[in-house]
Amino acid sequence: MRAHKLTIAALAVVAGLSLTACQNEDVAADPKPATAAATSAATTDGGATDQAQEGTVAGTGSKEDGKVDDCRTDELEVTASDVTIDGDTVGTVAVDFTNGGGRDCALTGYAGVDLKTNAGSLSADRTGEEAPSVVLEDGDTVSFAVTYPVNDSGGSGVRVTGLVVTPPDETKSVTLDWPSGSSLPVTDGSGTPVKVGPIGSAGQGG
Repeated sequence: MRAHKLTIAALAVVAGLSLTACQNEDVAADPKPATAAATSAATTDGGATDQAQEGTVAGTGSKEDGKVDDCRTDELEVTASDVTIDGDTVGTVAVDFTNGGGRDCALTGYAGVDLKTNAGSLSADRTGEEAPSVVLEDGDTVSFAVTYPVNDSGGSGVRVTGLVVTPPDETKSVTLDWPSGSSLPVTDGSGTPVKVGPIGSAGQGG
């Protein structure tokens, strides 16, 4: 009788082990859906992170093509000074552009220059020199020259009362006091005696 009970107990243990083995095989063959969902979520999150990082890289920098924007009138401090050498028959006024806009900007070509006189407004002609592009860093200054014939006729000539300067590629102007005491000789009106040099042409003779 005792041997019979031991046999039944042994069969119960074997059956239990077989059932456990079958369950383990089922788990291995068919992973829980929650595990697959977690894997999918991790992949999706990783993709979103990669996209966000790529977006940050693509948005870095304000100029994709490396070009610097033109200087605007409101960003520039404009001043003028008389740099004429005594005894010269041609006077020179140097006009300075100082960048105060907080960013680098570019000036290309010629500024517009008009003289206010007691005989009306007089526009300066370009000298025709090559006009390169100048990148002006914040706080830096670049100059150009305005040349004019000095009145040595003995008469009062044409009295200049103001200087109107328009930066290249801009429409807003700045009006300055004329820094020179010299007057212009009276002309026959066939052409302007005033010349403006390109950006960077500071100095005697444009």
